[in-house]
Amino acid sequence: MTTHPEAEAHGTAAVVAATATAADRAGPEPMLLYLIKQVELAVRSHLDDLLRPAGLTALQYTALTVLERHRDLSAAQLARNSFVTAQSMADMITALEGRGLIERHRDQADRRRLVVALTAAGRDLLDRYRDPVRALEATMIAGLSKAEIRDLRRSLHACHANLAATPG
Repeated sequence: MTTHPEAEAHGTAAVVAATATAADRAGPEPMLLYLIKQVELAVRSHLDDLLRPAGLTALQYTALTVLERHRDLSAAQLARNSFVTAQSMADMITALEGRGLIERHRDQADRRRLVVALTAAGRDLLDRYRDPVRALEATMIAGLSKAEIRDLRRSLHACHANLAATPG
């Protein structure tokens, strides 16, 4: 992976500042909310392209990765952790279950509760796409120093925590 020589010497912020066009400097800086949304949309578009051969969307991939990290979630918990509505999750569960990537079963601790879990086929699919998704992330952060990546991760966690603590 190649990085811009200025980025290696001075960090990405210096490169961004040095390469700003006259039009960029004419108006106010875009709000962080706008920039974060641009990144989200770009990531989602790239993930959709990457996962299309598997017949999977970025949102479905997200749900599978949530189930990989958290076993036996209710549909509502999975929806919250996957950033979709309960109705969208219900449709997604039906589709993913139909493909054998997830399964629904009774919770061992509370037999009244129905939970969702990743199947072996779901794990295999995630394993198949792990390296390409890592490569996409590497592309996204190309040119950032390790310290900038650490700071970005810390800052995004703080932003999320701030919003999670605020009734919305």
